[in-house]
Amino acid sequence: MSSTEPRRSIATVCLSGTLADKLTAAARAGFDGVEIFENDLIASSWSAKEISEHCAELGLSIDLYQPFRDFEAVPPDVLARNLRRAELKFDVMEQLGAGTMLVCSSVSPDAVDDDELAADQLHLLAERAAARGIRIAYEALAWGRFVNTYEHSWRIVRRAAHPALGLCLDSFHILSRGSDPAAIRTIPGEKLFFLQLADAPRLQMDVLQWSRHHRLFPGQGAFDLTAFTGNVLAAGYRGPLSLEVFNDVFRQADPAPAAVDAMRSLLALQETLGVTDVPPAPELAGHAFVELAVDDVSEPRLAEALSGLGFAETGRHRSKPVRLWQQGDARILLNRTASGQQGSASVGAVAVESADPVGSARRAQRLLAPPLPRDHRAGEADLSAIAAPDGTSVFFCRTGAETGDSWLGDFTVTEPAGPGTGVTKIDHLALAQPFDHFDEAALFYRAVLGLEPEPVTEFAAPFGLVRSRTVADPSGRVRIALQSALLRRGDWAPKVREPQCVALSTGDALASARRMRERGAPLLEIPGNYYDDLDARLAPEPALLAALREQSVLYDRDEHGELLHFFTVVLGGRVFFEVVQRIGAYAGDGAANSPVRMAAHRRQREAGA
Repeated sequence: MSSTEPRRSIATVCLSGTLADKLTAAARAGFDGVEIFENDLIASSWSAKEISEHCAELGLSIDLYQPFRDFEAVPPDVLARNLRRAELKFDVMEQLGAGTMLVCSSVSPDAVDDDELAADQLHLLAERAAARGIRIAYEALAWGRFVNTYEHSWRIVRRAAHPALGLCLDSFHILSRGSDPAAIRTIPGEKLFFLQLADAPRLQMDVLQWSRHHRLFPGQGAFDLTAFTGNVLAAGYRGPLSLEVFNDVFRQADPAPAAVDAMRSLLALQETLGVTDVPPAPELAGHAFVELAVDDVSEPRLAEALSGLGFAETGRHRSKPVRLWQQGDARILLNRTASGQQGSASVGAVAVESADPVGSARRAQRLLAPPLPRDHRAGEADLSAIAAPDGTSVFFCRTGAETGDSWLGDFTVTEPAGPGTGVTKIDHLALAQPFDHFDEAALFYRAVLGLEPEPVTEFAAPFGLVRSRTVADPSGRVRIALQSALLRRGDWAPKVREPQCVALSTGDALASARRMRERGAPLLEIPGNYYDDLDARLAPEPALLAALREQSVLYDRDEHGELLHFFTVVLGGRVFFEVVQRIGAYAGDGAANSPVRMAAHRRQREAGA
């Protein structure tokens, strides 16, 4: 970590497992410190002193002990009990070596709406804490009974006027209420004791339930954490950037990759703030190739389908069982390796054209993307590769022959590309993600490749609700659509649980569809009901509607342009191809047509196609 970078911390509540599991995961991910969540300490078999010693061995500081609830603005007898409780917690903190305690604004029915009383009692608490070398960070809960905004909590802290009493600012509590964080700049930096960061999707629901179940790591949600954190730093805050995320998925996930995801989110946030040493993301120029893992059963079927789509087998790898199929600038590699169940095929790798492949690899490494070792012979291209959260390999390369080190040189030419069917390049990939990796995958591609996420969309599919989020570079030349469905239980489920789509670009979808059908491509048939509804919804010109119906081409339109697209059947169990024509500035993926495509794929599988 650079000496100019803020320290990075994480609350143990963010991670799954025992306290020992959480601390180990945080340390291995590179965090400098932790917030000890009280429930984790209570459930631990270690004493507070042993926890302190273990953190020291791991290189972790204990930056905060939390939470201390329902303290202020209460009657004298309740105050006495609260002070006794606080003194006992101070004992624990002394053993932990924790110097700051988080005090949440009260939700107690004993509390009254009296700022002066709250300030007096917090002053008393701070006085006792200071005598033990401890500071009190007062936080306004978004659902606090009387104090639920940071402006209100600051008025109380200012009135209390004690050097050991300051604020804890939590991005969720502030942004979920729609508060303007700009006024944070007016708070003296020395009174900002702690900063907790969490992102979240925009939801219309009870704020407590929203907070307890739907927080996300920075960059995974809809909050503008760059502006929020920028205001806090501009006020003079010099403490750690700490994550406090309550999320049902994260709390059940393996803590090791979850902690890495958390660290990656902070590094990416710091990049937007200009306080990091992460190398910039080199410009991307498109998809260099997609590699499909096949076996001796699925390869012939994929090869036949590619031929029908107008591809030609143009090369064979010099030392590996890999064949190159090409049409225009669209390149598909068939890698005949073990791919799981016999006859299956899957997207094993995607390569992106990078202006600086080495720079892309350095950035990936700094953002904790696991590098993948690759065997290559002398004279073969040494491509940098990393692993995406779902196991897909991501390569950085330059394909042009003028570089002198193009990966194409690893292939012996078998035949030149033919006239084809109008396919010009790879338009995008659509990769289904396990539901517990959806947000992690979006952050991975955003941070590591520098892609920008589009808003999350949801659509009702034949087997339940599907979430979708596309990440793309500013030019739209690299696009990856991530999709996920909730965990399904029981036997009633689609046979293709995690489908993968390779979308190809054409300048004339109807002409490409006709030529592909003539070549015997296994194209998906769309029912007539779709076109009857399309006529009612969007009313395309009658001649266009008839042509769409004849070729089973789907259609979408928005204020920016139009989309024509069609699909193959599912090949090798989970892979299928899409051919798209974008007209104007249409930048979507035709999500409105996805349920129709899914139902058609279901009929195809039932028919045994």
